[in-house]
Amino acid sequence: MTSTIRTATTNDIEALCNLLALLFSLEEEFIVDRDQQRRGLLLILNNPSIGEILVLEKDNIIIGMVNLLYTISTALGAKVVLLEDMVMDTSARGKGLGSELMQAAIAWSRKKECKRITLLTDGMNSSAITFYEKQGFQISEMLPMRFLL
Repeated sequence: MTSTIRTATTNDIEALCNLLALLFSLEEEFIVDRDQQRRGLLLILNNPSIGEILVLEKDNIIIGMVNLLYTISTALGAKVVLLEDMVMDTSARGKGLGSELMQAAIAWSRKKECKRITLLTDGMNSSAITFYEKQGFQISEMLPMRFLL
């Protein structure tokens, strides 16, 4: 049973929505709304200049995903990545597959000549924070703020 990492396609929408439902059911700020999630996924998948979604498959079943959304940092004078929606199916956790997917996301971002990856995680999710720190991420003093439109 080998795993494969590839970019997602529109054929993967339902599997991606299932993973997002799992993720959003764990986070206080988000709600599961498959129609909204489907629209968001299609915006990314149909416009690679916005970003790309990497999926991890095992036995031809998608069990993990991560969104890499592109923007420009004027501080770095270069393209950077906002990493969102890193999620593994519960059956795949604790087996090193999340690390495999994250390392692929880092390598992908380097290949795209991005100079930084930024992510947000729930401050109460200590296992996620530990996971990201093991991948080389550091807690920033920057404070995320949101204004919903």
